[in-house]
Amino acid sequence: METLLSVENLEVHFPIKKGLLSRTAGYVYAVDGVSITLEKGETLGIVGESGCGKTTTGLAVLRLIEPTAGTVRFGGTDITTLNKSELRTLKKEIQMIFQDPYSSLNPRMTVNHILRDPMEIHGMYPGTERKDRIAYLLEKVGLRPEQGRRYPHEFSGGQRQRIGIARALALNPQVIIGDEPVSALDVSIQAQIINLLIDLQQEFHLSYIIIAHDLAVVEHICDRIAVMYLGKVVETSAYHNVYTDPKHPYTRALLSAIPVADPRVKKERMILKGDVPSPINPPSGCAFHPRCPHRMDVCDKEAPKLKDIGDNHEVACYLY
Repeated sequence: METLLSVENLEVHFPIKKGLLSRTAGYVYAVDGVSITLEKGETLGIVGESGCGKTTTGLAVLRLIEPTAGTVRFGGTDITTLNKSELRTLKKEIQMIFQDPYSSLNPRMTVNHILRDPMEIHGMYPGTERKDRIAYLLEKVGLRPEQGRRYPHEFSGGQRQRIGIARALALNPQVIIGDEPVSALDVSIQAQIINLLIDLQQEFHLSYIIIAHDLAVVEHICDRIAVMYLGKVVETSAYHNVYTDPKHPYTRALLSAIPVADPRVKKERMILKGDVPSPINPPSGCAFHPRCPHRMDVCDKEAPKLKDIGDNHEVACYLY
């Protein structure tokens, strides 16, 4: 398969300012050495609990947040070295669907204006083609063309997320990053949006990075999953390997927390002790070792690296 997007050793460290002179007193290590790849036509899921750095990773890939270190390559081009003009040109190939479908839309613009803006900026679909393109996109996401004259507040949450999807499709991108694209929606609407994303991927030949904390949602759309903990990727593999044979203790704990919709089924829970360490002062060695039931002496001395244990299954753990 063709590698479309490659992220290597990505870091995002936010400085902590203190005092009258705003001196840097430390850093928040939000993303600390993430390496992932996205193949053409693939859907990669990035999962983990709140605060693990998955959303920051997605924003840094698009340089909506500037990376501290690392490289992000798209089609052989390092995105982190581009100037503003070059980056604007490249961004039409990588678009984003944001978590909150209301705050991500300009309340003073009609839907037609929201969809027309990116086309005008990039000089795409001139003249009547632009109007036809907007009508086409609205129909593709399940809305009527005449609804383009309305404002975002006149739509439901699910409809607003459809508008966000249409905006992401406006420039005919190759990659779409979805930051919790269904977490703010009702369960019944979540299924509709997931099915819509699957249909659009096949029709527009898209590649997805889906950021989520709900493993049950990710299972239905992703080909491969990367599990993050405290700014690092601890396990990555095809979705069926992660769900049927998880290797990292943190992945096992996440999967054990998924509720079963049958009260007769008894499920063994893996309860982790302690709280998630602070990203301001992460533990030495393996970041998970203070909570790990399989902790060894080496775990607090040196951080394990992702290791391929066969079948393209990589895990960062000294158990393997």
